[in-house]
Amino acid sequence: MSAAEGLGPYLRARRETIRPEDVGLPPGSRRKVAGLRREELALLAGISADYYLRLEQGRDRHPSPQVLNALARALKLDADSAAYLHALGAPTPARRARRPQRLATGTRLLLDQLPMPAFVQDEFYRVLGANLLGRALSPHHRPGANLLRALFLDPAERQLRADWDRATREAVAGLRAVSVRDSTDPRLMALVGELSVQSDHFRQLWAKHDVRRRTGGVSKLVHPQVGPLELRHEKLAVLGSEGQVLVVYHAEPGSPSSQALDLLGSIAVTLDE
Repeated sequence: MSAAEGLGPYLRARRETIRPEDVGLPPGSRRKVAGLRREELALLAGISADYYLRLEQGRDRHPSPQVLNALARALKLDADSAAYLHALGAPTPARRARRPQRLATGTRLLLDQLPMPAFVQDEFYRVLGANLLGRALSPHHRPGANLLRALFLDPAERQLRADWDRATREAVAGLRAVSVRDSTDPRLMALVGELSVQSDHFRQLWAKHDVRRRTGGVSKLVHPQVGPLELRHEKLAVLGSEGQVLVVYHAEPGSPSSQALDLLGSIAVTLDE
């Protein structure tokens, strides 16, 4: 499926999340569809019902930016979701040959010198490199591991994540956000296919079409060696790479989580000797 072919399913998924009363329409007692009817959304966007039907059925894949803006307003999309909608409606660019992702020497040296847990991942959550404390935080913070696969399929990773529901929602929404660049990338298709077959939870989240850019936040973990951790995570783009992200965990100075991280660092150094 190309990015453009995803426009119809995305519009349908977003339409089904909007209640009539959210947009000033009477809810009605005999509605047979979830969310808005097609003709209701078309009316709110100021386009004909027939034209909207063509968009949802994939018979028109490249509406004008003005139409996309109107649909975004009618669907009450946030900035990330509106940008995703515009990307879906844009002409599909020629596919570029993908080179194998590798860490630049400078990025690898920086990782090793950071005093807090850190790793670098590609746009599809495959780890390209991690420092010692990062690997101590999770065994999946190692080159070659895929964090999305671990999050959904590894029981140990689920036990580590005290906020597993939040983490899975944000991870899938983040994958949606980058998938629009090339939805036919074999790596993406293989990952989505595998997780859709093996995880009902992933399949349900993917079908919601939620979109969220990868940003920082707070992670709550229960580490088997040092106990509960509440850590901020920052996600920083590695400039000059093809979608690589540096992820850094840190704790509030003087907090119990900071002390637990210090203990984890001591354990990791001892085991690495």
